Amino acid sequence: MSRQIKLIWDFRGSAAAKTAEHHVIHLKEFIKSEKLDLDITGFSIVNEFHSIAFMVVNENEMIAVRDRLKPHRGEVF
Repeated sequence: MSRQIKLIWDFRGSAAAKTAEHHVIHLKEFIKSEKLDLDITGFSIVNEFHSIAFMVVNENEMIAVRDRLKPHRGEVF
């Protein structure tokens, strides 16, 4: 089984939470349209002015997804 990578998008400002929440909708659409193996997405509020949206992909899919969606960072899930 390959490792899973969490791709992360950072959003900052007073609307960060709503923006991150909305970004997840587009990540789910991408997962469905590209028929990716995993369907793990979500968002998290770090503080009042910083939120993240994320999706988890298998390591073998990471480079292709990264190049198309341009996440800000990633980490092993």
